[in-house]
Amino acid sequence: MNETMTDIARQMAAAADAMMAQTGVKRPTLPFDPFAIAEASGKMAMSLAARPADLMAIQMNAAQQWGEFWQKTLSNEPGEAPRDRRFRGSDWQDDPFYRALRDAYLLASEQMRDIVGLADGDEKAQAMSRFLLDQYLNAISPANYAITNPDVVQRTVETKGANLVGGFANFLEDAMSGKGIVQRRSDPDAFEKGKTIAATPGEIVFENELFQLIQYRPATEKVAAEPLLYVPPLVNRYYMIDLDPSQSFVKWLVEEGRTVFVISWVNPGEELADKGVEDYVLNGIVTAAETVKKRTGEAPDLFSFCLGGTLVAIALAYLAAEKRADLVNSATLIGSLVDFSDMRDWSAFVHEGHLDALEDHLAQQGFIDSLELQRLFAAMRANDLIWSSVINHYLLDKPAPPSDLLYWFEDGARIPAAFLKSYNRDLLHDNKLAEPAGFEVGGVPIDLAKIETPMMVIALKDDHVSAWDAVYRGARNMGAEFILGGSGHNAGVINPPHRNKHGFWTGGKKLPESADAWLEKAKQHDGSWWPHWTGWLDSKGSGKKVAARKIKDGIEPAPGRYAMMP
Repeated sequence: MNETMTDIARQMAAAADAMMAQTGVKRPTLPFDPFAIAEASGKMAMSLAARPADLMAIQMNAAQQWGEFWQKTLSNEPGEAPRDRRFRGSDWQDDPFYRALRDAYLLASEQMRDIVGLADGDEKAQAMSRFLLDQYLNAISPANYAITNPDVVQRTVETKGANLVGGFANFLEDAMSGKGIVQRRSDPDAFEKGKTIAATPGEIVFENELFQLIQYRPATEKVAAEPLLYVPPLVNRYYMIDLDPSQSFVKWLVEEGRTVFVISWVNPGEELADKGVEDYVLNGIVTAAETVKKRTGEAPDLFSFCLGGTLVAIALAYLAAEKRADLVNSATLIGSLVDFSDMRDWSAFVHEGHLDALEDHLAQQGFIDSLELQRLFAAMRANDLIWSSVINHYLLDKPAPPSDLLYWFEDGARIPAAFLKSYNRDLLHDNKLAEPAGFEVGGVPIDLAKIETPMMVIALKDDHVSAWDAVYRGARNMGAEFILGGSGHNAGVINPPHRNKHGFWTGGKKLPESADAWLEKAKQHDGSWWPHWTGWLDSKGSGKKVAARKIKDGIEPAPGRYAMMP
């Protein structure tokens, strides 16, 4: 069955190619391989078919669960409300009809996940099967349909159906935009870069074809001798750390007496298609660190996020190999992976077929577009980033409240073809950073174990992109110190102390092999990890205070042209 399904898919694609060749239309490439999806689904089905006894056991257990469900439903037992944000409205708990609908959906979902979890196969095939099932289950949630969502039913009665008419108009507008459906609708004037977001005063003090370097104006008379240099990921703009001023990480650091520099990556077009990991490490991070040291007379403390942290680790290993470790005083990696052996559900996309398809796609346009990347990240959090918008905009016909974090998320950037090809093949697929000298930059073998720079690694407990225990494993392998912050991949970073949210865990310098063992003995703290981290920076610095560094040679005001590029 698996071979037949795959063969049929190939024949259909070949037929489509032939038809387009006859009409002179070039078949557009896809950044993924549909055959790999069909193959993974076929393998799962065949694996399950080969285990009839286990399937029978699951069926028997399911029958018992459904018996208990109907007994509870018919006796009108309310039970405990699930911790699922899709069903947080009171009607989902208090109304017997909606409660039964909710509980039936959640029970069926759990049983289907149990069945898929029973299948054998390699991790990538299993991850792909789980991903496909999750997309299906997310889509059929009763919260996503007008007649089974109590909030939509109530609004439809109140507006006499005007919400559904307006919602359909929203759908048509999104479909015709060319950006795909389910665009988040919010006040377009709620944020303006340089004024209400990314607004901490600063100047561009250096630029090349890959990045602009921002230096922020001091807010204190004296500052710590060692400057800070932030390295963001490529997929989004730098200003996740400079959102609304009330929660701007940059503003807080400047007011704490730090000299802050930030790399603002260019939004590359096809003219930079050949720029790879090596270019971003050498002409990006190393060049920025050299510039900061030249301007301040001190080696900077690097801090970085997600992919930016992976690149910083490579840069540190490069500098160690070149006997230039003194260019950086310390480094902090936040939510960053350096060991990709366990990528959880993300491993579904690190598949040979998908990589081949993506490389064909990149060869045609020279980069991966920000919309394509956003769709991938949105699919991994479909309920929050896709289906919530379906409900709000297509069913309720309501705008979403303004969110500086989501504004930043939607302000994505492209990634050059050469960079993504090397990153996907060498780092994600082959996990070469886990090997001594498995990866090279500028002809220099990269061995993370040879890093000499003091390092702090910060993971986020609910991180859906970089699982915290995988981040922990990288910290342990590099001999770094480790702390665990609360909340998720993005929100866990933006944690101003005055809000006293999320909390964090510390566990000393010795890291046991198991992340769970570390957490079991770790000490939990209330509030933000920011002050704890700056205390660590102080312990790695000279302790000296110097006169605030005023900027007299700025090229243009922050956030600069690169951050404003479409």
